[in-house]
Amino acid sequence: MPYIVTGGAGFIGSHLVDRLVGTRRDTIVIDDLSSGNYINKRSKFIKHDLRRPLKISLPKGSGIFHLAANPSVKDSMLDIFNHFDRDVKTTLNTLEAARKSDSEFLIFLSTSAVYGDTRKIPTDESVAPNPISNYAEFKLLSEKMIEFYSKTYGLKAVSLRLANVVGKRSDHGVTVDLIDKLRDDPKVLELLGDGKQEKSYIYIDDVIDAMLLTVKKAPKYFSVYNVGSSDRISVNRIAEIIERKMRVSPKHVYRPFGDGRGWKGDTKMMQLDSSKIIRLGWKPRFNSSQAVSKAVEDLLEGA
Repeated sequence: MPYIVTGGAGFIGSHLVDRLVGTRRDTIVIDDLSSGNYINKRSKFIKHDLRRPLKISLPKGSGIFHLAANPSVKDSMLDIFNHFDRDVKTTLNTLEAARKSDSEFLIFLSTSAVYGDTRKIPTDESVAPNPISNYAEFKLLSEKMIEFYSKTYGLKAVSLRLANVVGKRSDHGVTVDLIDKLRDDPKVLELLGDGKQEKSYIYIDDVIDAMLLTVKKAPKYFSVYNVGSSDRISVNRIAEIIERKMRVSPKHVYRPFGDGRGWKGDTKMMQLDSSKIIRLGWKPRFNSSQAVSKAVEDLLEGA
């Protein structure tokens, strides 16, 4: 069975493709190179913007990992139409391609942001979603479309609601933002929010493990799994880790939005309860601090 990876040239997708071709799995990447340009030469690459329907037929019975999306929560509040197209239209066109090719499965990467400002921390899958950003709203809408296709056409489908993913090749998020700022000015560091926001972080390898596990172990109908570490870490603590590794001691300048958030649509606290996927056989190798620390080392070594 060939595997299809939409968004396979981006951060998470490129790591998944590397893992798949490493096991000699026939892998086809579909990407428009708008937010990543990593191409593994052992995969077949198709350049295509999935905001438009796919004109070619996928191999019958293929498995699909749908990762194509715009990952920026902050930007989703500034450019809603672009985000709708890249998050919702791409999902619809991928689902249609899956239906026409009688795909074996579809694994979708969703987000912890769908829960919004929930009072239940850690948050399990039984908590009703309450998005506070366009990004989260569009991810939830995509989940609903995937569930419909799963029930209507018998497609095995899984939605993985991820904590903040960090690691090599990441091009967005707080670790990248703070490293870039300190490279520009090691004496002053601007932090979005009040620095007290606390969230879970998960290392890229743990995410790939979760994706591949659900291919084998998830039931043959639509299912949702949280994927995150068992703890959380503050923005201030992340800054400390980065400063120590870069050997700088900058003055902190805080730019809070409203009640201490980093921007409109930002959740102040997030920690997932991942018991459901752990019962399936998954276990993260890194907690939040370890994930951030390893990711910072990755990013600094890649400079």
